[in-house]
Amino acid sequence: MAHVFVTRDLPGTALDRLAAAGHDVDVWPDALPPSPEALREHGRTAEGLLCLLTERIDTTFLDLAPNLRAIANFAVGVDNIDLDACAARRIPVGNTPGVLTDATADLAFALLLAAARQLAPAHAAVARGAWGTWDPSGFLGADVHGATLGIVGWGRIGQAVARRASGFDMTVLHTRETALHDLLAASDFVSLHTPLTPQTHHLIDAAALAAMKETAILVNTARGPIVDQRALGDALRSGAIAGAALDVTDPEPPAPDDPLLSAPNLLVVPHIGSATRTARERMAAMAVDNLLAGLAGEPMPYPVG
Repeated sequence: MAHVFVTRDLPGTALDRLAAAGHDVDVWPDALPPSPEALREHGRTAEGLLCLLTERIDTTFLDLAPNLRAIANFAVGVDNIDLDACAARRIPVGNTPGVLTDATADLAFALLLAAARQLAPAHAAVARGAWGTWDPSGFLGADVHGATLGIVGWGRIGQAVARRASGFDMTVLHTRETALHDLLAASDFVSLHTPLTPQTHHLIDAAALAAMKETAILVNTARGPIVDQRALGDALRSGAIAGAALDVTDPEPPAPDDPLLSAPNLLVVPHIGSATRTARERMAAMAVDNLLAGLAGEPMPYPVG
């Protein structure tokens, strides 16, 4: 039997399998994630850890968790985990790839459509009683059908977004074949699907935004720090780009007084890319599969790297 710390309750019944296997399971009870101090305190005796992208698993944490034998991340991205430090301690790390691909691609395209067709401000106008009559000049948006979509990052999710774009007869450019600057300059919509690494941190900075068309819309369902948010706010206010739709921010959530939130033509949703019942329950099952295997000294079915 191993002591397992789970940093948030998860959808579905997958966590029940940890107790059924004889493990002592400690599930963080709050809706908000544990503080770094609470994470370290619960990690002191943990042999297994099931964490979310909200937890930073760094050398400070690992040094205080001497019994830790396996880490399962409830996400496909692992930028919250110091993988080198885990490898040095021979702690296997698993993630949940593939299962959230279609859910995230669906959301990326939903954000693209919502931003293109002014859905958020149009709905807000109805809600506040400002819909006077049919207006030939009201809420004019951008055509999606036949437009050019630039995809930054050509992994599972980027390719899934491209398949959805084919139904709109869009021309698709991607960074596997097209240089980033050329892609930005040619695209009517730019959708980000690259992992967060030191090389992609602030990949979309002031220079990148300046390379985009003034009529272009940026969509980010990857990781917030890929975009320089101060530069994005400036670009929206100056009209350097036409709009942006974000599922991720830096930090998450942004402070209520974050200047970005007051920028025009901006739609922000609270990191819901994988938020379907099917995807989240399957993610939980995969994370538990990883943890059970790691604690048993067996190869994880969904290892990182």
